[in-house]
Amino acid sequence: MTAEAYDVVARGQFQSTSLFARVKAIAGAGIGNVLEWYDFTVYAYLASVLGTKFFVAGDENTALLATFAVFGVGFVARPLGGLLIGLFGDKYGRKPALLLTFLMIACSTGLIGVLPTYASIGIAAPILLVVARLMQGLSAGGEWGGAASFLVEWAPAHRRGLYGSLHPCAITLGLLLGSGVTGVLTTTLGSAVMADWGWRIPFLIGALIGPLGFYVRRNVDETPIFKRAQQEPEAAEMENFSMSRAMLLAFAFPAVQSVVTYVFVSYFPTFAQKYAGLSPSAALWSTAIATLVMGLSCLASGWISDKTGRRLNMIAACGLLIFLSYPLLSVALAATSIWTVILTQSVFTAFCGLFLGSMPAALVEMFPTKRRLTGLTTAYNLQSMMFGGFAPFIASWLITRTGTPISLSYFIIFSAVVSGLALLLMAETAKEQLA
Repeated sequence: MTAEAYDVVARGQFQSTSLFARVKAIAGAGIGNVLEWYDFTVYAYLASVLGTKFFVAGDENTALLATFAVFGVGFVARPLGGLLIGLFGDKYGRKPALLLTFLMIACSTGLIGVLPTYASIGIAAPILLVVARLMQGLSAGGEWGGAASFLVEWAPAHRRGLYGSLHPCAITLGLLLGSGVTGVLTTTLGSAVMADWGWRIPFLIGALIGPLGFYVRRNVDETPIFKRAQQEPEAAEMENFSMSRAMLLAFAFPAVQSVVTYVFVSYFPTFAQKYAGLSPSAALWSTAIATLVMGLSCLASGWISDKTGRRLNMIAACGLLIFLSYPLLSVALAATSIWTVILTQSVFTAFCGLFLGSMPAALVEMFPTKRRLTGLTTAYNLQSMMFGGFAPFIASWLITRTGTPISLSYFIIFSAVVSGLALLLMAETAKEQLA
């Protein structure tokens, strides 16, 4: 399609969909992402408390490891959830799939908040915690790709990048909300009360979001793209579409954002305390600021990608991370001021946002509508499990193995190379119609 023809189609789509319908679609997609990542943050921040409540008392380190092992169960379940919910969403629609994932997230979050402890019911307590995490993992596997597809399919053709970037923006909001609620409760109630019963409150707050989120999603219309696809035969050009190639690229090219996100949002508070000398509160403040920077960078990237294309932003982010990871991390490790650490961490997350803001639209545009959710969610969640779920472990292992914290940069550089090579094999899709 020529640029002129693309603009005509894009403007026509923009005018044919009401503003109110698009706002409802954005709200419906966003609220699930907020809750998913709110729960992710709350669980991670309360891991030490949960370890004492759901596992055998005595060895604090063993209990903490067990808590994070249960945390990892959610990541292992994501690819299966992505496949199952993807198949469901491609057959019955994006809206039913998102209603299902939201109910699962809300119920499992609330379940953790009311679970009896090990002292009350013994071994049944950690088993029920595993069940809740499995449910969260299955739902999260469908939520990411479902929400991304929903947003981009609702977007006018010339705004798909911007709409897609709202997806990671909602994620950053969930991260900030989770850390904020946990921090305020810890400060207000005190550590002793949080360890006794206060840890339940953040999970119950998450469950209370459930009715509101379900109402919002229940009253959102199905995407026009999906409705059209159900009424039309598959386009002729899709006969040459290779699902395996698209899934391989969708697995490989997002690698760097998974590594950088999980390293600099989940692992970096521990890293900064241990190797940069930050206090726990300073490390969390640094991460909160860096997370906000990432969200703003995502929004800018999505907007720019509608004008310059998806690949340019993502390749630029890979190049910046390849060449600047080592010197930036060196500056952070040698820092004598918290502001230096905040600045370097924020630069990393800004680079990640440059990549992440363009990524949802690029992923959605890789697959035809009738097979989009299955391909996208399965491939993305496999890489998220491998590159993201194991990122803190790999980072810790590298530092222990090499004896120097600067080796963290090698992991980032490796992931940027993987993503960069995959991007070079991809076609630009920003100006193409969704098939």
